[in-house]
Amino acid sequence: MEKIIKAAIDRGASDLHIKAGDVFRARIDGKLVAMTKQALTPEQTRAIALRLITNDKAREKIDQLTDYDCSWGAPGIGRFRVNILRQRSSFMVVMRVIPFKVPTVADLALPPVYEKIAEVERGMVLVTGVTGSGKSSSLAAMMRHMNETMEKHIVTLEEPIEFLHRDVRSSITQREVGTDTESFRQGLRAALRQDPDVIVLGELRDAETIDTGMKAAETGHLLLSTLHTPDAQTTIMRMISMFPPEEHDGVRLRLAEALHAVISQRLLPRMDGKGRVAACEVMIVTAAIRDLILQQRIGEIRDFIADGREQYGMQTFDQHLADLVTQGVVSFDVALAASTQPADFELKMNMFRQGSEGAGHQYMDVTGGRG
Repeated sequence: MEKIIKAAIDRGASDLHIKAGDVFRARIDGKLVAMTKQALTPEQTRAIALRLITNDKAREKIDQLTDYDCSWGAPGIGRFRVNILRQRSSFMVVMRVIPFKVPTVADLALPPVYEKIAEVERGMVLVTGVTGSGKSSSLAAMMRHMNETMEKHIVTLEEPIEFLHRDVRSSITQREVGTDTESFRQGLRAALRQDPDVIVLGELRDAETIDTGMKAAETGHLLLSTLHTPDAQTTIMRMISMFPPEEHDGVRLRLAEALHAVISQRLLPRMDGKGRVAACEVMIVTAAIRDLILQQRIGEIRDFIADGREQYGMQTFDQHLADLVTQGVVSFDVALAASTQPADFELKMNMFRQGSEGAGHQYMDVTGGRG
């Protein structure tokens, strides 16, 4: 097993799939690639699952497990976030590769505004995107920036702990849900009594966690977390909709005050075939955007993000996609498929092409502003 895992990592795998009745597969540059020719038996998959579980109580109850999360590491191979599940009555294991080195914002080719967002004193900062869009890596990069530039107490609540942070200028307390604390809710409530400057929460899962997260922001802390939403507008609507209808007005008011920024990500294949690049939407909650949230005009937020590019460092997905196409990082077809408003994106890119042919390929912001 370890030889196959090592071979997959050497080829740049981000995830590994081990399933009874199938070959060992690895996700390389976004594609699921077979790593072996022989299918695994249910007994082999169970033995692998047993080896990856480090908790003795869980090992004893392996045949009762249906879904189980843990982390696993091996010297010379790497660290992994592990999900063990049942399918067709046999085991399947999905392993996410966690680099030993905590990445920087520059390593991930993220916009420099990520570092500015990490430097704020208080409020909620959310990193959103579908599963596998690099949210955990971006959060880790923002934490590294804080750790190297500020004197803070950073408390994390994770399930499981992924990146291991060493104290540099900050003190970092990393707690694993299920091992160091019973639940996200309990850990978050306890974190408020642990003199934190920054609380990093693995995921906002329900209304109660969002409520406690807003309280943390309201009491002068910076809260960083993730949400499985595709963009800034949807993030705000999803958070409000998690509460009962009669509480929506109050939640909208609190969210408008507590929210500082929403960063949304999509990973796209690079045109040169060397891995993937993050396309990012960045929304900073300005006075104008705060008013839109309060007035239930959330559908207009995207236009204000586009307008705030120069002044605040904000950008829509389509603006960043246009940059990636003009810089030759991502192909036009890939960008078009990932764009939020494909018809508008195609029209503006065509206008840019015609304009650049007449102006000696001069660079311009092709999707800036309203209109």
